[in-house]
Amino acid sequence: MSAVIEHTPALQSRLPHVGTTIFTVMSALATEKGAVNLGQGFPDFACDRALTGAVTQAMNADLNQYPPMAGIASLRQAVAAKIETLYGRSYSPETEVTITAGATQAIITAILAVVHPGDEVIVLEPCYDSYVPNIELAGGVVVRVPLKPGSFRPDFERIAAAITPRTRALLINTPHNPSATVWTRDELLTLQDLLAPTNVLLISDEVYEHMVFDAPGRIHHSAASLSGLAARAFIVSSFGKTYHVTGWKIGYVAAPAALTTEFRKVHQFNVFTVNTPMQHALANYMTDPEPYLGLPAFYQRKRDLFRQGLQKTRLRLLPSEGSYFQCVDISAVSDLNEAEFCKWLTTEIGVAAIPLSAFYGDGFDQKVVRFCFAKKDETLHAALERLAKL
Repeated sequence: MSAVIEHTPALQSRLPHVGTTIFTVMSALATEKGAVNLGQGFPDFACDRALTGAVTQAMNADLNQYPPMAGIASLRQAVAAKIETLYGRSYSPETEVTITAGATQAIITAILAVVHPGDEVIVLEPCYDSYVPNIELAGGVVVRVPLKPGSFRPDFERIAAAITPRTRALLINTPHNPSATVWTRDELLTLQDLLAPTNVLLISDEVYEHMVFDAPGRIHHSAASLSGLAARAFIVSSFGKTYHVTGWKIGYVAAPAALTTEFRKVHQFNVFTVNTPMQHALANYMTDPEPYLGLPAFYQRKRDLFRQGLQKTRLRLLPSEGSYFQCVDISAVSDLNEAEFCKWLTTEIGVAAIPLSAFYGDGFDQKVVRFCFAKKDETLHAALERLAKL
């Protein structure tokens, strides 16, 4: 018998420009240096024990087999009821709501369902890091349109100029990661008017929908609340963000029946369905709206605590209207670019942050970095004690 020669065939990468994400890099550096990690966006505190208890109860009730492909009926009904109550749009739980394995899976599934090779998809930069690879995996052409530097408001003239006969979809995100801005109703109305004469679909990433601050002057306006947008939109949200269980990776998509039909065709061969006991737990937990209705006040207190501490430094605070992020201008502190500053901050000061340049395709650097304040008070105090050196 001849000797076996091991040979791993060479691949042509589907994502040749994708490497290790900045979140992984900064989290690893934070661990290495013993830094307070305010970089990656997840809570370091526990969720409500009533929620985890409901999961245990569901497992002990033998609810451990495959659920329906679209999600269990009671959870889809709870989602539809919440959307109708908050945003005034009625979605059929049977044909227009789908439970997903997190919002990231929801977004790539929507893109794969509607984007064909050569179709153009507009993204507004800075944008979450999964959007562009998702479009590329579908064979789509990424069209990058920057939000207005400094204010991070939508630039409708540039969005309008980017729309062509090849435009298949537009992705928006409000409340926005990383800038923490929140779209106004007037901005959504402008978008509705802009898209009205087109066949452009909308993918509306609303995972931070319940984290909007300084009410009643500011609230979350969902794309579902405007009929002209809702008719063409996939509305994406996240149970993980809302209930402090990011590791559960459960979200949902609401969309008109015709769009949902195509979405589910991809969903059933992508993940097929989502963790059964956690779906039952969430359906049970959603009978009380207080956990999400109380979320703005919960996070605003953390935001205000963090901002108060940052005001004692030379970092210039940018507005934090929603999400659980706070951006700061580093110009008065350092001449380093954003990425190098974040490495220095982690290594020398002991606090990890994320450079906004990581959210731009061309690495646009405006001397702004992002902190996450979804942390225990003691974590925020520890970080602020170190940042006081700046």
